Amino acid sequence: MNRLIPLVFPLLLLCSCKSAGDSAQIATRSEGEILKIAFGSCNDTERGNRLWDDILALGPDLWIWGGDNVYADTDDMEELREYYAELKAVPGYKALETTTPVIGTWDDHDYGLNDGGAEFKARAASQQVFLDFLGVPEKSSRREREGVYAAHNYSTGKGSVKVLVLDTRYFRTQLKEDPAGNRRYVPHTEPGGTILGEAQWAWLERELNESGADFNILVSSIQVLSGEHGFETWGNFPDEVTRLMRVIADSGARGVIVFSGDRHISEFSRTDSQPLSYPLVDFTSSGLTHAYRAFKGEPNPFRIGEVISVESFGWVTLDISNRRATFQIRGDGNKVLLELSQTY
Repeated sequence: MNRLIPLVFPLLLLCSCKSAGDSAQIATRSEGEILKIAFGSCNDTERGNRLWDDILALGPDLWIWGGDNVYADTDDMEELREYYAELKAVPGYKALETTTPVIGTWDDHDYGLNDGGAEFKARAASQQVFLDFLGVPEKSSRREREGVYAAHNYSTGKGSVKVLVLDTRYFRTQLKEDPAGNRRYVPHTEPGGTILGEAQWAWLERELNESGADFNILVSSIQVLSGEHGFETWGNFPDEVTRLMRVIADSGARGVIVFSGDRHISEFSRTDSQPLSYPLVDFTSSGLTHAYRAFKGEPNPFRIGEVISVESFGWVTLDISNRRATFQIRGDGNKVLLELSQTY
């Protein structure tokens, strides 16, 4: 498979990061019509990450954490801080953090409770530690509200990209275990279960309705489209999936794309069914330090291509002038393991 040739001309990208009243401008290496984004999830500092040098070599304009950024699984906040400090001391990540804007969300292991949701009693304290990790200012209004969701707007000389980082942990209804033992979890069929919670739903709807961006990226720590495998997924809450598709369609937002993680595999999923007016791609990138190498298969009617079950990261180039997104799953040595392109 042919690799994309990285753009090397010097550019300037201005980022206006809006999060419940916060705003900032960040100068990066890029400008013009192409935005280069790297993202990933499932990063266990005790295992070591061999991909940081590959990510740095590509010169991304933005790094997005997809969750499980550390593996803490604790309600002891001092212990959680130590895990984040260990990550920040890793030379490769330290180099990335000093040269590239970093945003993102959490998943269960950095949230503090395996497969946890609203039942986690230390969630408010954990949120503050997570915001410290991302360098969110003490006076930010993000410190005062529940959940780590946030909106970030990036402008180039040719257009703009909005990144909507979702929180699929803080408000999520507790999962239902399969009483038959055939799978880990079964879907909530009764009304009332939620992933995002009403405050976050209202925020997401408003952000999409008001978006004039050429591309709108939704960062979800769990998969949106692949919902039949029985592990954590939006598919465990079918009404929430229906609601998300309706919110996207009704908003008229252009170029909506999903980034997801959690699964220790990487894959592309895509749907062009109603009510969407264009294909929705869910790019799952997982994991950075450990993958499900014994993967033997699972149902996913939306899958495009094969499942990648080795360590990898996501690489996305957004060609704003031509309204084209190119998605690549990249492995050690910057090998392109799978590629998908979509025009919007």
